[in-house]
Formats: sequence, structure tokens, C-alpha cells
Amino acid sequence: MARQATYPQRETGGLPTIDTLRLRTWVMEMLNRHPCVGLAVGVVRTGSPGFFHGHGLADIAANTPVTQDTVFRIGSLTKPVTAIAVMQLHEQGLIDLDAPAGDYLHAYALVPAQAGFRPATVRHLLTHTAGIAEVQHLRDLLHLEAGPFGGRPPQLSVRAGGPLPSLAEYYCRGLPIVAEPGTAFAYCNHGYATLGQIVEDVSGRSLERYFRERIFDPLGMQDTGLVRSGAVSSRLATGYALGRRGVQATPDRDWIGAGAGGIYSTTRDIARFAATLLGEGAGENGSVLRPDTIATMYEPHFRPDPRVPGWGLGFFSGRAGRHRVVGHDGILPGFNSAVFLAPDDGVGVVALTNGSPGAFGWMETEFKRLLRRLIDVPDEVVRTDIPQRPEIWAELRGRYRLPARISDLRGRLAMPGGVEVFVRGGRLMIRALTPIPSLYRGLPLCPDEEDDPYVFRLGLPESGASSLRVVFGTAPSGTAAMHVDLGGQPISLIRRPVEGGKAAAVRSVMRRRRRSQEVR
Repeated sequence: MARQATYPQRETGGLPTIDTLRLRTWVMEMLNRHPCVGLAVGVVRTGSPGFFHGHGLADIAANTPVTQDTVFRIGSLTKPVTAIAVMQLHEQGLIDLDAPAGDYLHAYALVPAQAGFRPATVRHLLTHTAGIAEVQHLRDLLHLEAGPFGGRPPQLSVRAGGPLPSLAEYYCRGLPIVAEPGTAFAYCNHGYATLGQIVEDVSGRSLERYFRERIFDPLGMQDTGLVRSGAVSSRLATGYALGRRGVQATPDRDWIGAGAGGIYSTTRDIARFAATLLGEGAGENGSVLRPDTIATMYEPHFRPDPRVPGWGLGFFSGRAGRHRVVGHDGILPGFNSAVFLAPDDGVGVVALTNGSPGAFGWMETEFKRLLRRLIDVPDEVVRTDIPQRPEIWAELRGRYRLPARISDLRGRLAMPGGVEVFVRGGRLMIRALTPIPSLYRGLPLCPDEEDDPYVFRLGLPESGASSLRVVFGTAPSGTAAMHVDLGGQPISLIRRPVEGGKAAAVRSVMRRRRRSQEVR
């Protein structure tokens, strides 16, 4: 049974009105499209939360309902908290964002693969551009929980409560920098684990203590922490996977690198945190950063192309129409979380779930759409009113691949051969070079800008996402590239043209693989 409650509202001039009945209707429509074991949704306004809706169960066996005080694992929503800790030390003059990160990292070294690489800076770590590979140890592939598309990327994990090595022990030979820092975006948990270590090394406090004293307590986040205390355990939701065998509890594990994804929290506390971010670093219970520092964190500090969203300091940085939008999401086996904010409008959305198929895709689409409704911005749609420009197709055709060594593992598993842009039936098309028939068939690239023929939108009718913006341009290296807005992450694929007989050979191989898959 769904439960709805409204937080005490405070009149704040100029903010969007929170219509609780309409919000509840929107959430129920969402739940009709996407089944969830448990879901908690909050809407926040500058300075204070404004709405809460709880659905389903935190624990099926105990028949425990989801409430504002249910504890969830929030995964990568930890990263903005770690970024705030780094920026606090920056405000104190203890960290220079553009100094080599190794100047502050004492527990282990950052080791460049080539002597000519520039040093990876703290800003590079904050923007996922330090050139760190996602997989550090082959044995960590054994810890790819819940499959490559629904769980946490491979890192060392142990049964909950078991002993984890320190980061110094885990990176005993140093953390390799495998690509030139500052040249490519590659989302990486190891980078934020390292930022957490820097906070410890510079402050002289454990990360748990630092977060507690400098962030959680000042903001009144009493039910939030990095440690699974007795209070946390008593209200911790169970994570579930929904599959062919019904609903099953996911393994309860702990992952190395708490600064990347280790926080436990409640909807009430995350709403307080989000309201503080909307309030320029100050909430009802205290302040964590200066307004100018928060504004700096929201700015794009890395953007491979001005036509795609960039990455700020701990947040993606994009737009909804003319409105600025920032946020982050989190994924752990059985848990998904998201915070999306429109800082200039003073409104945001918080969502936590403990079990929903494909939540890593649909939550971004649905809750960004909900935020758009709150600020009265139409949904992004595939346009049909812009004519095709076939005269440029020849320069776009070819194969595009993710950068080697540092690319997201899930993306490389989904499309091991990259993607191909081709022409079929008088349309410009794109397909993933993979033996999976549904991905190989291809989808049309639809023009998305009247004045820029190199900007397209890709409709994804069978996925959790509604559409993707695809932009053709160049990589920082000057190579022809395709840039994709993948949930706020600016993913770049480098062009590898395939011509003549070689292209035919590739297509023949892909057709044989597809037929083999269909026979199986």
C-alpha cells in the first residue's frame, strides 16, 4: 500500500508550487510502468523538503513498509558528499584543485603509464578525467554483482561486516594512470575512492569521522553514515532483484573505497542534503560551503563538446530547456538512488529504491521528467520537423569505439565492437556492433537542431531511457568523434572508419553471430 505524507511547507517567494495530489498521481503512474519492491520519492525546495511519497516494502519477510526513515544504501550518491569534503578543504586553503593529486595523497602513489603524462590533479579526480581505468585487478571481475548492467562496477567486495583491506593495501603498487589526464571522461570509482583517501590524509581524520563532524551533523543528517551502526542496521532496507524466478534478496556485501559509494541514508536526510544544495550550501541546521563554492561545483569543468552536458565537481551539469539542472545517481546490487536539482528554480527531486528491474535506466528518465514538470519544461522528444541532410552522411559513416583501457566496462560489454553509423532505406542509422540482435538491428538518427546538422537524437523505445542526444564533432585529441549524453555523462566514441571490403567483412561476421545467437 502506498503512503503519502507532506513535509511542513514554508512559503518561499518565487518557487514552484508543490501540488501534492498531482505529484502522488505522477508517482503512481510511474510505478505502473516500473514495478518496485520499495520506492521513496521526495521533492525538495530551497531550504526545506516539501513532499514525500513511500511505496512498497523495505523488507518483504518482515512486511516492513518504506517510510521517510527507511535506511537505503545510496551508492554513488556518496560522490557529491566526498566532493563537498574536498571543497571544504579547498576553502580552507589546504587543497589546490589544480595541484597534482599526489601532493596530498600519502597512502599510495598515482603511477603514470607514460613518463610524458601531465600529473593528475585533484580537479581531474573530481571530474572523472584523471585517466584511471575502471578495472584494477582481474580478480575483481568476480565481484561484478547482479550482472554487468545492473550492479556496481567490478571492485573488491566482501560479505557485509567482513574485513576489507585498506586502499593502501589494495593499491599496493600504486594506482595506474593509463591515459593522459584531462583528455577523456571515464566514470571511475577508484578516482573517488582516492579523493576519500585524500580527505583522510589532509584532515588527519577517518572519512567516517570527517563526514559526521563536517557534513552530516551540521545538516541534521543523524541517520546517515559510512558505518553500519546498530541504528542503521535496524532500519536498513533489504536489496532485491526482480527476475524470472521472481523477487530475490541480493547478496549483502561491502565494497572497497567508501568515498565512492559507501553511505547509508534515509529519504528524510537526503532531502535535507538536497535542500542544502539548493540553498547555496546552507540548510536549516547549518552551512557546509560558501555559496560561490557551490556555484563553482555546478559549473561544467569538463565538456568534450559545448553541445553536450559537461561534468562539474561531483555533479553532472546539464540543462532542461533554459533551466540549469545538476545531480547524481547511485547503483548498488538491489539499490538505486538519484538526486536531480534545478538550482536556479530552487526545486529538486530525490528517489531511492531497493529493487526494480532496469532502475539504472528508467529512474534517470522518469525523475528528470518529474523535475521538468515541476519547473514547467516540456519533455525531450525525438523531433520529426527537421529535414535530413544527406550531403553530410559520408563524413559521419563509419565505426566508433570507446577509448581503450579506461572505458566503462558495461559499455564495452554491451558493444564490444563499438557502434556503426550507416545508411539504410534512405535514413542515417546507428547500431551497436554486438551479437545481441536487438542492439545490432539499428535505429534511426533523427536531426535535433535546425541550425546544426551534426546534432541528432536517438529514440530508445525499448529501454528505460526515452532518448539520447548524439553529437558529431572532434575529441580533445582532434580525432573525429561521436559524443553521447548518457545520463549526464559525456561519453565520447572515437571514429574508426571502415571502408569497402573490410566493412562488408565486419557486417558478415556480425550477421553470423546474430544468427548463431538466434539459434541458441
